[in-house]
Amino acid sequence: MKRHHLRSAGVCFVLGCVLSALSACAGKPMALLPEPDTLSTWASWPGQLAATELEASDARGDGQIDVEAAADLPAPAGDRASRTDAAASAHSAGPEATQDAVAQPAASSRDEYSPGSARENTGPPQGLSSPAVSGLSAAQPLGRPGASLSVPHGLTPVSIRAGDLSDPGLNAPVPLPGMPELVDAPSALPMIAPPGTPEPGQTPVGPEAAAAPEVQDLWIRIRGGLSMTDLDGPLVRNWERWYADRPDYVQRMVERAGRYLFHIVEEVERRGLPAELALLPFIESAFNPQALSGAKASGIWQFMPATGKDFDLTQNLFRDDRRHVLASTDAALSYLQMLHGMFGDWHLALAAYNWGQGSVQRALDRQSRNGPGRPGYEQLSMPAETRNYVPKLQAVENILRDPAAFGLTLPPLENHPYFATVAIDRDIDVALAARLAGLSMDDFQALNPQLNKPVILAAGTPEILLPYDNAQRFETALAAHEGARASWTAWVAPRTLHPRDAARQTGLTEARLREINRIPKGMLIRVGSTLLVPRPQGRQSDVSSAVADTARISLAPDGPRLQRKVVRAKAQGERLSALARRYGVSARNVAAWNGLTADAMLKPRQSVVLMLPNRPASKSAVPVAPPVAKKPASKSVAKR
Repeated sequence: MKRHHLRSAGVCFVLGCVLSALSACAGKPMALLPEPDTLSTWASWPGQLAATELEASDARGDGQIDVEAAADLPAPAGDRASRTDAAASAHSAGPEATQDAVAQPAASSRDEYSPGSARENTGPPQGLSSPAVSGLSAAQPLGRPGASLSVPHGLTPVSIRAGDLSDPGLNAPVPLPGMPELVDAPSALPMIAPPGTPEPGQTPVGPEAAAAPEVQDLWIRIRGGLSMTDLDGPLVRNWERWYADRPDYVQRMVERAGRYLFHIVEEVERRGLPAELALLPFIESAFNPQALSGAKASGIWQFMPATGKDFDLTQNLFRDDRRHVLASTDAALSYLQMLHGMFGDWHLALAAYNWGQGSVQRALDRQSRNGPGRPGYEQLSMPAETRNYVPKLQAVENILRDPAAFGLTLPPLENHPYFATVAIDRDIDVALAARLAGLSMDDFQALNPQLNKPVILAAGTPEILLPYDNAQRFETALAAHEGARASWTAWVAPRTLHPRDAARQTGLTEARLREINRIPKGMLIRVGSTLLVPRPQGRQSDVSSAVADTARISLAPDGPRLQRKVVRAKAQGERLSALARRYGVSARNVAAWNGLTADAMLKPRQSVVLMLPNRPASKSAVPVAPPVAKKPASKSVAKR
């Protein structure tokens, strides 16, 4: 009996010392943990907790594990190791482990976009013995429902709360010999908050911010997700000054961004990407969905035609999905993820987005030959546009962090969706859709910039975007609308036709047909070309998906056969009209051949396609007949 009391006293002394040390570290007083019945049944931490008892563990992200149904805590000896692993995994994976995994492009090899895998944790934290850490024996229940124990879990202290025990015999408070009875939480034992936990009233930052109430300002949400390595230097300062000197431009840019930014931020966060990527359209297009560069890049993400096709962005007569808000955003983020998987660095991925992955890889190879180690973005030899690309994005980020430091004010953006998707089941005129939604044409086209023609083909565009306040109005008005929805349709040329003949077959004048379909003079309509024409009255059928998805217009010269020739603009650049005059062709035709406008400014040495007539060869080029062979000399001469 004496020996038993001495052993109990020794155990209490050891536990008291350890808990005093833990209390000193936490800066708070701590009550003694329950005395174990026997030291021989201690299990290695955290073997006492079964996987089912960690259901929804740390779901709030605040470091607290709620045990909702702890029926019988001691694990069978054979199951202890597996339960230990499950318990460790449930906590170490954190809240991210409960999120759905995001599918990545095949070319991507990154790990940081997938939820973190659980760390192996089969023993107590370094420097602490298992009994001192847990304070429980393998055969001892936590106590009555609602009691609270502060226990270090892995390397981060957490609070384990006993739930309602399923065994009726365990529902009553458990008396512990020689120890005070546990009282209801939170007065039983003080919670040991994880390091870095903010005090009451303090705004959480970093990973802890995920448990904070939802923010109402989208700018604050974006600031919380900025995670790329910052750049600093003269180029960043130059772009900061450039934006600071143009407050009206910044204001217009932000107002346009308000329509799209929430959706982009949602997609960026869903994929686990840095929030800086949501700011990329600021420097690509100033959030102008109709932006078209001289190199034919289009939309807020400025996709080139070939790159758009690589990411399934349809480009045809009726729509250009490079300007589609949802499709282009999905494609751009997939492209950026793929580039990051190739280069393993976000700055290099951004450079490749602007310059092309092949160009960046060649620059890296050249730089690697010049010195040891892998070069970074700032060490590469790049064109001026690409060298300014990331500093420009950094300047936008710096202004977003503290606009007042640059003398700017950012209009508030609410942290909720701006638009909703509305299904379209029949062809409908753009003008009618805008009117039924109560929107101006400009506002309607701002959310549906992919539309090229005045009609929406349901087979190719099965949904449109409308502001939330207008979506319900549109559906109600559409249901009550009587009469035709579409006054335009598609017509496919059965053979190669002169525009005059095509106009006669479709009930239009030649001039009107040329104007609607932008057919220049001197061109024929090739077989299979799709034209926009008025919809015949009483027609019930809509345009088929085969036409809606593949509609093209192809023209051929009417007259002498033309030859395709690629020429280049002057070294200093020039107007398209000037180049057309130089080659004696119409600027409008040159624009049509190259998908540009007649007054476009060509870049230095930019390639331009011309269709030039086959000219007859000049007289000087006619080959001269071979000279007549001389007659052999006479015998008399030869004798000489």
